[in-house]
Amino acid sequence: MSENKFYTVDIAGLKRDLPVCPLNEHLSIAGFVMFGDVELTVHAAKELLARVPEFDYILTPEAKSIPLAYEMSRQSEKKYFVARKKDKIYMKNPVRVKVKSITTKGEQTLILDSTDGEQLRGKRVVIVDDVISTGESLRAVEELAAAFDCKVVAKTAVLAEGAAFDREDLTVLGFLPLIET
Repeated sequence: MSENKFYTVDIAGLKRDLPVCPLNEHLSIAGFVMFGDVELTVHAAKELLARVPEFDYILTPEAKSIPLAYEMSRQSEKKYFVARKKDKIYMKNPVRVKVKSITTKGEQTLILDSTDGEQLRGKRVVIVDDVISTGESLRAVEELAAAFDCKVVAKTAVLAEGAAFDREDLTVLGFLPLIET
């Protein structure tokens, strides 16, 4: 970490300076947001696709990982689905899972429309996220996939934060530290 409160991360050979953001008086994280960084999104999608086994569909939580899921879908020509944070009027019999994320205040809900879930039923699914830290969002997406008997063949993220980097069940491109302040 440098004096100006940035952390330089290496994402499979592509470097970015991330702002250090306090979570509380004792702990900070390097803030990673892919929105608008087309070069990084295209690069990360290509690198992750090279590391995952055969799959039928991509499943991602709303919202920061949607550009990555889209780009992985575009490159692989496989459809992607989004676990939404709010009910939508078009949803029929949605399945809901509660989640508490490290970067969001309060409890959230991830929702998968049963119409989407039925397309996923029994298929090989890659779960895609931007950053995995506590693994709570990932757990919620896995629970949604399980509700439709999906076979999760890979759990991927651009970055893993803290101890999540050591998880053997994840495919990630880089490491983010939890920064004690």
